[in-house]
Amino acid sequence: MSRSDGTDDQPVRAAGSGGGLSHRVPELGALELLLAVARLGSLGRAARELGITQPAASSRIRSMERQLGVALVERSPRGSRLTDAGALVTDWARRVVEAAEVFDAGAQALRDRRDSRLRVAASMTIAEYLLPGWLIALRGQRPDTAVSLLAGNSTVVAERVLSGEADLGFVEGVSVAGGLDSVVIAHDRLIVVTAPGHAWARRRRALDAGELAGTPLILREEGSGTRQVLDAALGGLARPLIELSSTTAVKASAASGAGPAVLSELALGEELSARRLVEIPVEGVRLSRALRAVWPTGHRPAGPARDLLALTRS
Repeated sequence: MSRSDGTDDQPVRAAGSGGGLSHRVPELGALELLLAVARLGSLGRAARELGITQPAASSRIRSMERQLGVALVERSPRGSRLTDAGALVTDWARRVVEAAEVFDAGAQALRDRRDSRLRVAASMTIAEYLLPGWLIALRGQRPDTAVSLLAGNSTVVAERVLSGEADLGFVEGVSVAGGLDSVVIAHDRLIVVTAPGHAWARRRRALDAGELAGTPLILREEGSGTRQVLDAALGGLARPLIELSSTTAVKASAASGAGPAVLSELALGEELSARRLVEIPVEGVRLSRALRAVWPTGHRPAGPARDLLALTRS
């Protein structure tokens, strides 16, 4: 990378492969700076936008180039432009920054639990895969609203809303508990999955409902919406092979080859595309469910709760 003062930076050195991920992936601030350079076409303007000096911005870019082992930005009197490698890294950086925004929205909700003005309870699948995006959108509409998040299975969510511990809840079960009003906000499909090496992955015909019902499965704990829907659809389940309290744990156990599992389609995109898990076709049973927002009967959501509910249906 050539500098406008006529001097040359030190040659970019190949990044090492040792150490943990934090030593190999640039810090978030450096990725935000690279995105600003790509958008504005100027390192100076990018530095001003982020509130840092131009020398500090130049140093941050050079440090990132040394870390990655490739040149990212070319500077000239007319401005700054990305190298071919820089353009590719920018695409990756954008995904990391977007993921960090989702993480920050969820963490903010947890930090503000005690003094919040909007208390939300959500079942695990919704809390992990849908709620963070809704909270980011809500922050855009109501930046001063503090939101607290309580996560648990659908039974726990209903209990929290009924007891007044949450203003709005999101559940995945077959039915809604007494004392709650509800509205369907989305629909979800349950998928039977196994590790690629499992015998079911080599089947030429679909499973039938009876075979699935009679097979010990890796399942969430009792009270989870996924388990309720599966039990109702099959008319009963065999004793679980393994019973776990989180979707992540169920996925990891199934991917290890421990046995088949049934999980939300929302939770399986990455595992299916990477073939860490494979979908097993099932015939003769409809494994789908409604996702619902719930609140105390007769107390229609108002204020931030009303706005969040509207966002879930937009």
